[in-house]
Amino acid sequence: MNLSTRMIVVLTAVGLLSGSFLAIVGQVTKERIIFNKRHEIEMAALKVVPGARSVKMIYEERDFAVFEDRDEAGHLLGYALQAAGTGFQDKIVLEIGVNAELTTVLSLTIIEQKETPGLGAKITSEEDFLRYWQNRDCTKELILRKPPVKEPGALASNEVNAITGATISSRAVLNIVNEAIKKASQLKTEGKLSGMN
Repeated sequence: MNLSTRMIVVLTAVGLLSGSFLAIVGQVTKERIIFNKRHEIEMAALKVVPGARSVKMIYEERDFAVFEDRDEAGHLLGYALQAAGTGFQDKIVLEIGVNAELTTVLSLTIIEQKETPGLGAKITSEEDFLRYWQNRDCTKELILRKPPVKEPGALASNEVNAITGATISSRAVLNIVNEAIKKASQLKTEGKLSGMN
């Protein structure tokens, strides 16, 4: 066997072994990855509704899910709405906590994003963005405040701060939230959300 044939055989063998190893590792870790992702989503669902101790998914479709959040006594405190949409760079996945009447956004958390570091990625920052979503009136459509204010108390009840230099990311989050609330309200009207205490 000449040198070039040997190199081809060795490289092919190494490639096949490496590919097989990666496929096996992928299969072995697949269940764990799914479990961890589900756990992350459930923890976020607990986080966005203050006082919640248990969470249960009650509705799911592509890029949208609704979780009931209950206290220790089993009383419904609100819903966690998981939603996704397109940001400036890629898909943004978030969870919105709303009260049981779907009239107030309690809080917001970003689960997944790939926005521009230092600009659009500020949507994950409590100081720069997330704190301005707490206790917002969602009986009417939420709107962006430009230019942004320093304190949440300076916003109108249905306003949220835009991030300076990242209006596209801010607007993307706003649109995802408004659509999710609209869907949840429609589901509640259709009787698909329990709303029972």
